[in-house]
Amino acid sequence: MATALNIYAAGFVPGAAPAAIEVHQITKEYGEGDSRVQVLKGVDLTIARGEMLAIMGPSGSGKSTLLGAISGLDTVTSGQVIINGTDITRLGENALARVRNRNIGFVFQTFNLISTLTAQENVELPVLLDRKSSFNPSKRAQELLDLVGLSHRRKHRPGQMSGGEQQRVAIARALANDPEVIFGDEPTGNLDSTNGEAVMQLLTDLKEETGKTLVLVTHDPRIAAQCDRAVYMHDGRFLDDADVQQSMRSSR
Repeated sequence: MATALNIYAAGFVPGAAPAAIEVHQITKEYGEGDSRVQVLKGVDLTIARGEMLAIMGPSGSGKSTLLGAISGLDTVTSGQVIINGTDITRLGENALARVRNRNIGFVFQTFNLISTLTAQENVELPVLLDRKSSFNPSKRAQELLDLVGLSHRRKHRPGQMSGGEQQRVAIARALANDPEVIFGDEPTGNLDSTNGEAVMQLLTDLKEETGKTLVLVTHDPRIAAQCDRAVYMHDGRFLDDADVQQSMRSSR
């Protein structure tokens, strides 16, 4: 069976930290009968606490589907996804929503900010949705906007900010409830190279300073090279070393 390949080494030692995420033989299927399509084909993956992992692969390889499955945004057809000891595949929708809001942060390619809310209000929202949050929404949002260098833009709406600024607001929002894991789906995909590098540096700094686990889907090897490890998907599975090298040669 093909295994997830550690393409890049950045001082990360597999197995040196306890697992933040365990993925056991997950499958994802769409449709029924002759129209059934299997997008994930028995994927296994362990992500260590504090690891920064890149998921790579061509369009249609299943990498975004995998991210949705392991983050609880989408259901799996079979298998288990365990986040910090909790099997999220066994949770009802209400319990899963609480896990997503409290323990998981999301950063999307399209920012997904609410256009009618200010930067401050967008960051406050996850705290307001968690009735048991220990954070003061306004104070927490101000702290996080200062952290990402946007305290001077807290009263601006998304349409009044650049793409790089919007993504930094999205990162602040992802941190609102101090989640254990942050997922990013092409977080630099809609940015120019300068803003993309700045956002990636911010994510790297956050990982180093807070010890949070980050899982990023990317097609950019420059982004993957800044992570502790990269796994490469093709046709719903991880490729092994020889298959990755062959795939890279074929894509040139």
